Amino acid sequence: MDLVTGYRQMLRVRLFEEQLLALLKAGELVGSAHLCIGQEAVPVGACSALMAEDAVVATYRGHGWAIAKGASLDSMFAEVLGRDSALCGGRGGSAYLMAPDCGFLGENSIVGAGVPVAIGAALARKLQPPAGGAISVVSIGDGAMNQGNVHESLNMAAVLGLPLLIIVENNGYAEMTPADALTAVPAHERAGAYGMEGLLVDGNDPEAVSELVAHARYDIIERSKPVLIEAMTHRLVGHYSGDLQAYRPAGELEAAWRNDPIERLALVIADEATVVKVRNEVQAELAAALETARSVPFAEPGGVGEHLYEVVNL
Repeated sequence: MDLVTGYRQMLRVRLFEEQLLALLKAGELVGSAHLCIGQEAVPVGACSALMAEDAVVATYRGHGWAIAKGASLDSMFAEVLGRDSALCGGRGGSAYLMAPDCGFLGENSIVGAGVPVAIGAALARKLQPPAGGAISVVSIGDGAMNQGNVHESLNMAAVLGLPLLIIVENNGYAEMTPADALTAVPAHERAGAYGMEGLLVDGNDPEAVSELVAHARYDIIERSKPVLIEAMTHRLVGHYSGDLQAYRPAGELEAAWRNDPIERLALVIADEATVVKVRNEVQAELAAALETARSVPFAEPGGVGEHLYEVVNL
Protein backbone atom coordinates (compact mmCIF):
# COMPACT_ATOMS: atom_id res chain seq x y z
CA MET A 1 0.00 0.00 0.00
CA ASP A 2 1.29 3.44 -0.89
CA LEU A 3 1.49 5.26 2.45
CA VAL A 4 0.61 8.73 1.16
CA THR A 5 -2.40 7.33 -0.69
CA GLY A 6 -3.44 5.50 2.47
CA TYR A 7 -3.04 8.69 4.50
CA ARG A 8 -5.19 10.58 2.00
CA GLN A 9 -7.91 7.93 2.14
CA MET A 10 -7.91 7.83 5.94
CA LEU A 11 -8.17 11.62 6.06
CA ARG A 12 -11.12 11.50 3.66
CA VAL A 13 -12.93 9.19 6.05
CA ARG A 14 -11.99 11.15 9.18
CA LEU A 15 -12.88 14.57 7.80
CA PHE A 16 -16.10 13.25 6.25
CA GLU A 17 -17.25 12.00 9.63
CA GLU A 18 -16.13 15.12 11.46
CA GLN A 19 -18.22 17.08 8.97
CA LEU A 20 -21.19 14.83 9.75
CA LEU A 21 -20.89 15.83 13.41
CA ALA A 22 -20.92 19.49 12.40
CA LEU A 23 -24.01 18.90 10.23
CA LEU A 24 -25.75 17.17 13.13
CA LYS A 25 -24.95 20.05 15.46
CA ALA A 26 -26.28 22.52 12.89
CA GLY A 27 -29.50 20.52 12.49
CA GLU A 28 -28.82 19.89 8.81
CA LEU A 29 -28.51 16.14 9.34
CA VAL A 30 -31.47 14.51 11.07
CA GLY A 31 -31.14 11.63 13.53
CA SER A 32 -27.85 10.19 14.70
CA ALA A 33 -24.74 8.71 13.13
CA HIS A 34 -22.43 5.84 14.05
CA LEU A 35 -18.90 6.95 13.29
CA CYS A 36 -15.69 5.01 12.73
CA ILE A 37 -13.34 7.75 13.94
CA GLY A 38 -10.26 5.90 15.14
CA GLN A 39 -10.94 2.82 13.00
CA GLU A 40 -10.07 4.26 9.58
CA ALA A 41 -7.00 2.08 9.08
CA VAL A 42 -9.12 -1.08 8.86
CA PRO A 43 -11.33 -0.21 5.85
CA VAL A 44 -8.62 1.79 4.09
CA GLY A 45 -5.98 -0.89 4.56
CA ALA A 46 -8.35 -3.70 3.61
CA CYS A 47 -9.80 -2.06 0.51
CA SER A 48 -6.33 -1.21 -0.79
CA ALA A 49 -5.78 -4.97 -1.15
CA LEU A 50 -9.14 -5.72 -2.81
CA MET A 51 -10.09 -5.83 -6.48
CA ALA A 52 -13.03 -4.16 -8.19
CA GLU A 53 -14.82 -7.54 -8.44
CA ASP A 54 -14.68 -8.06 -4.66
CA ALA A 55 -17.83 -7.26 -2.70
CA VAL A 56 -17.88 -5.50 0.67
CA VAL A 57 -20.63 -5.52 3.30
CA ALA A 58 -20.38 -3.38 6.43
CA THR A 59 -22.18 -2.52 9.65
CA TYR A 60 -24.01 0.74 10.35
CA ARG A 61 -20.51 2.10 11.11
CA GLY A 62 -19.71 1.78 7.43
CA HIS A 63 -18.90 5.22 6.01
CA GLY A 64 -15.20 4.36 5.95
CA TRP A 65 -15.81 1.14 4.01
CA ALA A 66 -17.98 2.91 1.43
CA ILE A 67 -15.41 5.66 0.88
CA ALA A 68 -12.48 3.24 0.82
CA LYS A 69 -14.29 1.07 -1.76
CA GLY A 70 -14.78 4.06 -4.04
CA ALA A 71 -18.08 5.80 -3.24
CA SER A 72 -17.87 9.49 -4.14
CA LEU A 73 -17.85 12.02 -1.31
CA ASP A 74 -20.52 14.24 -2.88
CA SER A 75 -22.88 11.27 -3.23
CA MET A 76 -22.13 10.24 0.35
CA PHE A 77 -22.95 13.71 1.65
CA ALA A 78 -26.09 13.92 -0.48
CA GLU A 79 -27.27 10.55 0.79
CA VAL A 80 -26.86 11.30 4.51
CA LEU A 81 -28.54 14.69 4.01
CA GLY A 82 -31.66 13.05 2.56
CA ARG A 83 -31.03 14.33 -0.95
CA ASP A 84 -31.89 12.45 -4.12
CA SER A 85 -28.38 11.03 -4.27
CA ALA A 86 -26.88 8.71 -6.86
CA LEU A 87 -26.47 6.10 -4.11
CA CYS A 88 -29.90 5.39 -2.61
CA GLY A 89 -31.86 8.52 -3.45
CA GLY A 90 -31.73 9.69 0.15
CA ARG A 91 -33.48 6.55 1.42
CA GLY A 92 -30.40 4.91 2.92
CA GLY A 93 -29.11 7.76 5.00
CA SER A 94 -26.14 7.31 7.28
CA ALA A 95 -26.79 3.74 8.43
CA TYR A 96 -28.12 2.01 5.31
CA LEU A 97 -26.35 3.50 2.31
CA MET A 98 -24.87 1.34 -0.42
CA ALA A 99 -22.81 1.85 -3.57
CA PRO A 100 -23.15 -1.36 -5.62
CA ASP A 101 -21.36 0.15 -8.63
CA CYS A 102 -18.24 0.22 -6.43
CA GLY A 103 -18.84 -3.25 -5.01
CA PHE A 104 -20.09 -1.85 -1.70
CA LEU A 105 -23.23 -3.85 -0.98
CA GLY A 106 -24.31 -1.74 1.93
CA GLU A 107 -24.61 -1.27 5.64
CA ASN A 108 -26.92 -3.01 8.09
CA SER A 109 -28.11 -1.80 11.47
CA ILE A 110 -28.86 -5.28 12.84
CA VAL A 111 -25.79 -6.65 14.62
CA GLY A 112 -24.22 -9.40 12.52
CA ALA A 113 -26.90 -9.29 9.82
CA GLY A 114 -24.41 -8.35 7.12
CA VAL A 115 -22.78 -11.78 7.30
CA PRO A 116 -25.64 -13.66 5.55
CA VAL A 117 -25.64 -10.94 2.86
CA ALA A 118 -21.91 -11.44 2.34
CA ILE A 119 -22.52 -15.21 2.21
CA GLY A 120 -24.83 -14.66 -0.75
CA ALA A 121 -22.24 -12.52 -2.51
CA ALA A 122 -19.57 -15.16 -1.82
CA LEU A 123 -21.79 -17.94 -3.18
CA ALA A 124 -22.38 -15.93 -6.36
CA ARG A 125 -18.65 -15.51 -6.81
CA LYS A 126 -18.10 -19.22 -6.26
CA LEU A 127 -20.76 -20.26 -8.77
CA GLN A 128 -19.81 -17.66 -11.40
CA PRO A 129 -16.25 -16.59 -10.61
CA PRO A 130 -14.80 -13.72 -12.65
CA ALA A 131 -11.42 -14.19 -14.29
CA GLY A 132 -8.82 -14.40 -11.57
CA GLY A 133 -11.43 -15.01 -8.90
CA ALA A 134 -13.10 -12.68 -6.43
CA ILE A 135 -14.07 -12.68 -2.78
CA SER A 136 -16.77 -11.29 -0.54
CA VAL A 137 -15.70 -9.28 2.51
CA VAL A 138 -17.83 -8.56 5.54
CA SER A 139 -16.93 -6.26 8.40
CA ILE A 140 -18.51 -6.92 11.79
CA GLY A 141 -17.89 -5.70 15.32
CA ASP A 142 -16.55 -7.85 18.13
CA GLY A 143 -20.02 -8.10 19.68
CA ALA A 144 -21.44 -9.66 16.51
CA MET A 145 -19.39 -12.81 17.10
CA ASN A 146 -21.99 -13.87 19.67
CA GLN A 147 -24.93 -13.63 17.26
CA GLY A 148 -26.61 -16.85 16.15
CA ASN A 149 -26.85 -15.93 12.49
CA VAL A 150 -23.10 -15.22 12.45
CA HIS A 151 -22.37 -18.75 13.76
CA GLU A 152 -24.70 -20.26 11.16
CA SER A 153 -23.17 -18.20 8.36
CA LEU A 154 -19.56 -18.99 9.27
CA ASN A 155 -20.36 -22.67 9.44
CA MET A 156 -22.08 -22.51 6.04
CA ALA A 157 -19.15 -20.62 4.52
CA ALA A 158 -16.68 -23.23 5.75
CA VAL A 159 -18.80 -26.21 4.70
CA LEU A 160 -19.37 -24.84 1.20
CA GLY A 161 -15.84 -23.50 0.81
CA LEU A 162 -17.03 -19.99 0.02
CA PRO A 163 -14.64 -17.15 -0.90
CA LEU A 164 -15.46 -15.13 2.21
CA LEU A 165 -13.26 -12.88 4.33
CA ILE A 166 -14.66 -11.91 7.72
CA ILE A 167 -13.02 -8.87 9.30
CA VAL A 168 -13.86 -8.42 12.97
CA GLU A 169 -13.21 -4.81 13.94
CA ASN A 170 -12.53 -5.21 17.65
CA ASN A 171 -12.80 -1.64 18.91
CA GLY A 172 -12.94 -2.66 22.55
CA TYR A 173 -16.68 -2.22 23.03
CA ALA A 174 -19.87 -3.97 21.99
CA GLU A 175 -21.89 -0.76 22.03
CA MET A 176 -21.24 0.26 25.68
CA THR A 177 -20.06 -3.09 27.07
CA PRO A 178 -16.33 -3.92 27.19
CA ALA A 179 -15.51 -6.69 24.72
CA ASP A 180 -13.70 -8.81 27.30
CA ALA A 181 -16.84 -8.87 29.44
CA LEU A 182 -18.76 -10.66 26.70
CA THR A 183 -16.36 -13.11 25.11
CA ALA A 184 -13.96 -15.53 26.78
CA VAL A 185 -12.09 -16.49 23.60
CA PRO A 186 -10.76 -13.94 21.04
CA ALA A 187 -12.51 -13.91 17.68
CA HIS A 188 -9.46 -15.03 15.70
CA GLU A 189 -9.06 -18.06 17.97
CA ARG A 190 -12.71 -18.99 17.57
CA ALA A 191 -12.27 -19.22 13.80
CA GLY A 192 -10.66 -22.65 14.12
CA ALA A 193 -13.91 -24.08 15.44
CA TYR A 194 -15.45 -23.38 12.03
CA GLY A 195 -12.56 -24.97 10.16
CA MET A 196 -11.14 -21.69 8.94
CA GLU A 197 -7.93 -19.79 9.55
CA GLY A 198 -8.04 -17.03 12.15
CA LEU A 199 -5.56 -14.15 11.96
CA LEU A 200 -4.79 -11.18 14.20
CA VAL A 201 -3.63 -7.74 13.06
CA ASP A 202 -2.97 -4.28 14.46
CA GLY A 203 -6.06 -2.50 13.17
CA ASN A 204 -4.42 0.90 13.63
CA ASP A 205 -1.73 0.08 11.06
CA PRO A 206 -3.17 0.34 7.52
CA GLU A 207 -0.06 -1.15 5.95
CA ALA A 208 -0.26 -4.24 8.18
CA VAL A 209 -3.98 -4.58 7.43
CA SER A 210 -3.36 -4.25 3.68
CA GLU A 211 -0.63 -6.89 3.67
CA LEU A 212 -2.67 -9.38 5.70
CA VAL A 213 -5.83 -8.88 3.62
CA ALA A 214 -3.82 -9.37 0.42
CA HIS A 215 -2.42 -12.61 1.84
CA ALA A 216 -5.87 -13.75 2.99
CA ARG A 217 -7.48 -12.91 -0.36
CA TYR A 218 -4.92 -15.01 -2.24
CA ASP A 219 -5.35 -17.87 0.22
CA ILE A 220 -9.14 -17.79 0.05
CA ILE A 221 -9.15 -18.05 -3.74
CA GLU A 222 -6.41 -20.68 -3.91
CA ARG A 223 -7.70 -22.94 -1.12
CA SER A 224 -11.46 -22.31 -1.45
CA LYS A 225 -11.72 -21.71 2.29
CA PRO A 226 -12.94 -18.63 4.17
CA VAL A 227 -10.62 -16.68 6.46
CA LEU A 228 -11.32 -14.57 9.56
CA ILE A 229 -9.19 -11.57 10.54
CA GLU A 230 -9.51 -9.85 13.90
CA ALA A 231 -8.32 -6.23 13.66
CA MET A 232 -7.57 -4.65 17.05
CA THR A 233 -8.46 -0.97 17.01
CA HIS A 234 -10.25 1.60 19.14
CA ARG A 235 -13.33 3.71 18.67
CA LEU A 236 -12.35 7.30 19.50
CA VAL A 237 -15.95 8.52 19.65
CA GLY A 238 -19.16 7.21 21.16
CA HIS A 239 -21.15 4.25 19.93
CA TYR A 240 -23.43 6.80 18.27
CA SER A 241 -23.22 10.56 17.89
CA GLY A 242 -25.11 11.30 21.14
CA ASP A 243 -23.18 8.81 23.28
CA LEU A 244 -21.54 10.59 26.26
CA GLN A 245 -19.21 7.61 26.91
CA ALA A 246 -19.64 7.76 30.69
CA TYR A 247 -18.90 4.03 30.79
CA ARG A 248 -15.25 4.46 29.82
CA PRO A 249 -12.62 4.17 32.57
CA ALA A 250 -10.71 7.36 33.37
CA GLY A 251 -7.77 7.91 31.03
CA GLU A 252 -8.75 5.20 28.53
CA LEU A 253 -9.89 7.55 25.79
CA GLU A 254 -6.87 9.82 26.18
CA ALA A 255 -4.57 6.80 25.81
CA ALA A 256 -6.46 5.67 22.71
CA TRP A 257 -6.07 9.09 21.08
CA ARG A 258 -2.31 8.79 21.54
CA ASN A 259 -2.54 5.78 19.20
CA ASP A 260 -4.61 7.61 16.58
CA PRO A 261 -3.95 5.71 13.33
CA ILE A 262 -3.89 8.86 11.22
CA GLU A 263 -1.28 10.54 13.38
CA ARG A 264 0.69 7.29 13.50
CA LEU A 265 0.79 7.11 9.72
CA ALA A 266 1.81 10.77 9.46
CA LEU A 267 4.83 9.97 11.64
CA VAL A 268 5.72 7.01 9.42
CA ILE A 269 5.53 9.21 6.30
CA ALA A 270 7.87 11.59 8.14
CA ASP A 271 7.48 14.40 5.61
CA GLU A 272 5.64 17.31 7.17
CA ALA A 273 5.29 19.19 3.89
CA THR A 274 3.59 16.18 2.25
CA VAL A 275 1.30 15.64 5.24
CA VAL A 276 0.21 19.29 5.28
CA LYS A 277 -0.30 19.32 1.51
CA VAL A 278 -2.48 16.19 1.59
CA ARG A 279 -4.54 17.52 4.50
CA ASN A 280 -5.17 20.84 2.72
CA GLU A 281 -6.15 19.03 -0.48
CA VAL A 282 -8.55 16.71 1.35
CA GLN A 283 -10.13 19.62 3.23
CA ALA A 284 -10.75 21.39 -0.09
CA GLU A 285 -12.11 18.17 -1.60
CA LEU A 286 -14.55 17.72 1.30
CA ALA A 287 -15.74 21.32 1.11
CA ALA A 288 -16.39 21.01 -2.64
CA ALA A 289 -18.20 17.68 -2.17
CA LEU A 290 -20.49 19.13 0.49
CA GLU A 291 -21.27 22.13 -1.71
CA THR A 292 -22.16 19.80 -4.58
CA ALA A 293 -24.33 17.67 -2.29
CA ARG A 294 -26.28 20.69 -1.11
CA SER A 295 -27.17 21.46 -4.72
CA VAL A 296 -28.87 18.08 -5.11
CA PRO A 297 -32.66 18.35 -4.54
CA PHE A 298 -34.23 16.61 -1.58
CA ALA A 299 -35.88 13.26 -2.19
CA GLU A 300 -39.54 13.62 -3.15
CA PRO A 301 -41.86 12.42 -0.34
CA GLY A 302 -44.28 11.16 -2.97
CA GLY A 303 -41.80 8.46 -3.95
CA VAL A 304 -41.68 6.89 -0.50
CA GLY A 305 -43.49 3.79 -1.76
CA GLU A 306 -41.04 3.09 -4.56
CA HIS A 307 -38.88 -0.04 -4.36
CA LEU A 308 -41.29 -1.61 -1.85
CA TYR A 309 -43.49 -4.64 -2.23
CA GLU A 310 -47.10 -3.87 -2.97
CA VAL A 311 -49.89 -6.04 -1.59
CA VAL A 312 -52.46 -6.67 -4.28
CA ASN A 313 -55.89 -8.09 -3.46
CA LEU A 314 -56.82 -10.57 -6.15
